[in-house]
Amino acid sequence: MKRITSIDFTRGLVMIIMALDHVRDFIHVDAVSQSPTNLSTTTPILFFTRWITYLCAPTFVFLAGTSAYITFNRENNMAQSRKFLLKRGLWLVLLEFTLVNFGLYFDPGFHNFLFEVIAAIGFGFIMLSLLIKFPVKSIAIIGLLIICCHNLLPLIPFSEGSVVKAILMPFFGVVGFPLSSQTTFVVAYPPVPWLGIMLVGFASGKLFELPGAKRKMLFVKIGSGALLLFAVVRFVNIYGDPSLWSAQKDGVYTFLSFMNVTKYPPSLLFCLVTLGIMFLILAFAEQMQNNAAKILTVYGRVPLFYFLVHFYLIHLIMVAVMFIQGFHFADMDFASGGFGRPKAVASGLQLWAVYLIWVGVVVVLYKPCAWFGKYKAAHKENAWLKYL
Repeated sequence: MKRITSIDFTRGLVMIIMALDHVRDFIHVDAVSQSPTNLSTTTPILFFTRWITYLCAPTFVFLAGTSAYITFNRENNMAQSRKFLLKRGLWLVLLEFTLVNFGLYFDPGFHNFLFEVIAAIGFGFIMLSLLIKFPVKSIAIIGLLIICCHNLLPLIPFSEGSVVKAILMPFFGVVGFPLSSQTTFVVAYPPVPWLGIMLVGFASGKLFELPGAKRKMLFVKIGSGALLLFAVVRFVNIYGDPSLWSAQKDGVYTFLSFMNVTKYPPSLLFCLVTLGIMFLILAFAEQMQNNAAKILTVYGRVPLFYFLVHFYLIHLIMVAVMFIQGFHFADMDFASGGFGRPKAVASGLQLWAVYLIWVGVVVVLYKPCAWFGKYKAAHKENAWLKYL
């Protein structure tokens, strides 16, 4: 089966946007001291610099599920598909706590283990290997129930010190706990809510079997419907996100409050707005045949390779910026989870410089991604390439 260009285009687009968030996280002068979505301290441009990157993780997870469906449908071998999903899931979890965590912290002592998007995808693949024997409709229903209903969990009145709550929290909510006196484990991407997105993505793989024109029209309807539902549910302001919106000092900040949805874990409203936009991008990508589309698909064909390399490149740039600003290696703190940024000292660059570095990172990674994409396509006999 030929690669589906609209998937590679959409994935490539959000991966490029993802690099902006990581450059901001590592290098922006205020990244350590304030949240870009805190309405009392942020600016509209900083808010949307962060908000636009909300598209990345749900699209990445959703399309991972879609790609799993397409691979499963192509191979038509239940046992082989389950084995591959299980092995790939375990590999991604291992990768998260080794290469990804080291690229994030540059801490050889591994004082912090962070369960983020790669591990969440790995968990999703492991669960999908168990659920793949069920009908696609059943998988879709399970995924939708998780997306729509997991926000009910905080409303359950668990008793103080509840064992059930202690067991459920790492699967449904952000939580951190010590593994030792010097090591902390943090679940930043609670696996069950992200599993819901992957399962719906898997079931949506069936839509890519439709003719192009019909598929495009359906994507427009799904995307528009999700955005309309987001607007209605958000306006009602009762359910769908733990952070309710409110009137602010002016119309712009009231709009920011309206759009300020929760990613950790991904709320129903977060999923509606981000996946709604994703479906519209998929529809738009169906007709894209120009050079820009070809460039985006280069990145979209090698998502894990890009993810790993861009993390290390951005972190090395951050270290270089610290040296240029006059800091020494002894000033950098890699063990506390601050990526090496000096503590209690102003460091980093203004937002305009963050954008310039982001563009530079994306440009620099084009050639390596193009080379690896061609190498992978030309060496399909190498089974290990399926895992990158």
